[in-house]
Amino acid sequence: MNARHALHSPGLRRGLAATAVGAAAWSWWALDSAPYPYAQRRLLDLPLPFLTQQRLESLLELRPGQRVLEIGPGTGLQSLRIAPRLGPGGRLDIVDIQQEMLDHVMLRAGRLGIDTIVPTCADAHALPFPDEVFDAAYLVTALGEIPDPKVALAELRRVVHPEGRVVVGEFFDRHQIRRSTLAHRANAAGMHVTRLLGPPFAYYALLRPCGSTHEGSPPEATETPAASFPALEAFSGRGVGTPSGAPG
Repeated sequence: MNARHALHSPGLRRGLAATAVGAAAWSWWALDSAPYPYAQRRLLDLPLPFLTQQRLESLLELRPGQRVLEIGPGTGLQSLRIAPRLGPGGRLDIVDIQQEMLDHVMLRAGRLGIDTIVPTCADAHALPFPDEVFDAAYLVTALGEIPDPKVALAELRRVVHPEGRVVVGEFFDRHQIRRSTLAHRANAAGMHVTRLLGPPFAYYALLRPCGSTHEGSPPEATETPAASFPALEAFSGRGVGTPSGAPG
C-alpha cells in the first residue's frame, strides 16, 4: 500500500483522530491550572469531546432578545457562537478574572462584526449584576477552577431569573467537579440538576432554580460509554470516569 492509499484508509484515519484527541486530552490535563493562563490560550480553542456546542445550546434553549451570562469565556470558543443566536436585541455578558481573556474575545468579536457581547472583569464569587437579570447562564470547564464553587453557584442563582437555567460543563481535568458533587453544591445554592448530557468524564448539567415550574423531575441522563472513546480510556489508565488525582 503506497502512502496516498494509506492516508485514505478508514482505520488509519480513526487511529490518527484518536491519537490527536489523546494528545489534546493529555495537554489539557498536564498543563491545566486555575485560572487557565492566557499564555496557554491556544489550547482553549480545542473542542473537547462530548462538550459540543450543539449540546450546550440544546440545554440553554436560546431565544432572540434574551440576556445570557458566561463565566470564564476563555478565548471565545462558545461566546462567538452563542451571541449571534441571541439576535440584535439580545446580549451576552462575559465575565472573567483575567482582562487579557476578555480583550481577546472582544478582538475576535469585532473582527466578526459581533457587537452584542459585553465584557466584565470580575470575580465569580461576587458578580456585579442585579438580582434575576439573566435568562440563562453557563460555564464550560470553569466552575471547578473557581476557588469556592458553592459561592459561585449561589451568585448564579441570584442573578438568574427564577424560571431561568444554568448550564455547567465539566471535563476530566484536575479541577473537575463530579456530577454527584455538583448536585449537592447546586442544592445548597438553591438549584437542582434536572438534566445530564454526556459521560461522567465530559458532561453537561442543566440546573434550574428551586421552586421553578421545571422542578420536580429527576435528572435525565444521556450516557456515552467510555469504551466508545478508546483514546481517553487508554490515557487515564484507570478508566476515564475516575482520573487519578481528580478532586470530587
